Amino acid sequence: MKENSIYDRKSIQSIQGKKADFDELAKDCVAFSNAEGGVIDFGIEDNEQLPPEGQKVDEALPVTVVNRISGLTQGVMVNTEVLTAKNGGEFLRLHILRNPNAIAATSSGKIYLRVGDNSMPVGPEDIARLAEEKGTVRWEDMLTSYMWTDCDKKKLKGLLEELRGSDRVSDFVKQKDDKELLDYFSLTDEETGKLTNLGVLFIGKQTQRGKLLNSPVVQCIKYDELGEKVNKWLWDDYSKNPQEIIDGIWADIPEWKESTEISEGMYRRNIPAYSEKVVRELLGNALAHRQYTMRGDVFVNIYPDRIEVTNPGRLPLGVTPQNILHTTKKRNEHLANLFYALHLMEREGSGYDMMYEELLSQGKPLPRVKEGEDSVTAIVERRILNRETIKIMQTAFQNFELKQKQIICLGLIAQNESMTASQLLTALNIKDGDALRPWLKPLIDKGIVVTDNSHSKAQEYRVEPRLLKDSGYRGRTSLKRIENYRIKELIIEDLKIYQPCGLHDIHVRIGEEIPYRKLQRQMQELIKEGRIEQLGQKRWTQYRLVL
Repeated sequence: MKENSIYDRKSIQSIQGKKADFDELAKDCVAFSNAEGGVIDFGIEDNEQLPPEGQKVDEALPVTVVNRISGLTQGVMVNTEVLTAKNGGEFLRLHILRNPNAIAATSSGKIYLRVGDNSMPVGPEDIARLAEEKGTVRWEDMLTSYMWTDCDKKKLKGLLEELRGSDRVSDFVKQKDDKELLDYFSLTDEETGKLTNLGVLFIGKQTQRGKLLNSPVVQCIKYDELGEKVNKWLWDDYSKNPQEIIDGIWADIPEWKESTEISEGMYRRNIPAYSEKVVRELLGNALAHRQYTMRGDVFVNIYPDRIEVTNPGRLPLGVTPQNILHTTKKRNEHLANLFYALHLMEREGSGYDMMYEELLSQGKPLPRVKEGEDSVTAIVERRILNRETIKIMQTAFQNFELKQKQIICLGLIAQNESMTASQLLTALNIKDGDALRPWLKPLIDKGIVVTDNSHSKAQEYRVEPRLLKDSGYRGRTSLKRIENYRIKELIIEDLKIYQPCGLHDIHVRIGEEIPYRKLQRQMQELIKEGRIEQLGQKRWTQYRLVL
């Protein structure tokens, strides 16, 4: 199992012997407890799936771990079990329960939260926010006074049919009777038969939904070039459930049907102004991840060059606009699960991956996320950055079998003409080269991307020239893809005429399309080779040829 927000793996040495670090374990337990709870397996090394063959767990170790964690934490509940893997090796499994009633902390008063596969510290400014998000009762699970038999029968029938026809619901679940299926998706209470808030949201009558605290209202507003409102659509009468609202927004707004025509040789191809998959995912995210404990409408603002989808509440604690591609955290877990089953959004952690893939394949900029004081806005632009990128991506799809990560990585490189490893790490919010490897290495192995073969974060990646030719690439010839040895020759030829001079002046003369840092690196290489010498320091630095 892969390490994530609810699972971690550690060496047995972390809880026994001289290398034992219970303070670090206490931090992780606090983080899990403040999130969704989780499991830590001790005795399975990094990059392994099984413990060593024949490994035995000391009989006293489970009690020791529980006692040490109890002494080093506050508000953390744990239990242990010793399990035997398929290869006969034993390992210790530690279960950390979610604390729904209080904020867990270490005995020294430090607070952590599990975000993705990391335990992140919670600062003083976010403690109140964490307390609000934890709560003792989740909004979606709160019981109403309505019995499930008093729901909207038409909406009930439609929902049950869709769930039983969904390829995202297992056959075992589909075989449940109507009430059991509603219980499974937390739409009803198993014992009392009453509808939860989530149940009213999806299968309740209009009057029931209208009385629901903070039932979603969506406003869609169109603006002209001057920022003036020119049209408005409202979904505010509570007659529709979230699925019907999303369907209505897509069906009723004519702007979604607009497209841009591009030529592909003798043929024409229409690129939609806004991809249906992207729009629906944005709407699904806005409705599934909004804070239902605070008032506020969902806004879909349509501008001539972009759309902005804004929902009430900030991002879940630990998720930021920078790490949203990789970090997953459900605010309304049952609502998100139901949305996934109904194909209203992608699975947790894959929605933004899908949008990255879709937009890059259409030559468009990546989506942007802005977090305000009490809202989150997702922005998707209409423009096509580079039409030639679309040809490159289409040719790659036709000739190679690529996974989503590789499509995203190729789209970034094609859109920017060339990118360094450092730039890719920043664009993808990846921490190191090891994490970048599954995104990039298959592209190199298949000959789709070529590199300058340096071994640093300055290593540069470009689309293989043969792929550019096969795609019918007609982009402007750019110096961004120029090889390093050619840059060196340009520098030397420039200095023959203008020496001594500064690097900025050389950059202007030989081509400002060449990335400045790339030019700097080749200048340093020439100095190491003894072909150029440096005069002066810092802003007064100049260069000349070595005679």
